[in-house]
Amino acid sequence: MYLLLFTIIVVLFLAMLFVNLYFRAKVLRAYRILVQSEVDFTAAQILSRQRMEEEVVPAYPQQAAAIRDFGNYLRRSVRMATVLLLLITCFGALLMWYRN
Repeated sequence: MYLLLFTIIVVLFLAMLFVNLYFRAKVLRAYRILVQSEVDFTAAQILSRQRMEEEVVPAYPQQAAAIRDFGNYLRRSVRMATVLLLLITCFGALLMWYRN
């Protein structure tokens, strides 16, 4: 049982690392496009889909796809990292409980 829990934790950690690297590449690519186009926004605007659609997209309609991609990738990466971190924590707690 110890080996199984340890393996699950290692696999989840590697998954979190892969997700982080994958979405970091996607986010940076979309961000580069926005910086080159001089799109100005705040973190609150990008993390809130409603504010992004109401405030940022109308101001920069030519870059609407890049703005939406950037916001979606950023929100998705945060969500996936949170879920994986919670799973790692839960399985780590099980592993600690099982050892004692």
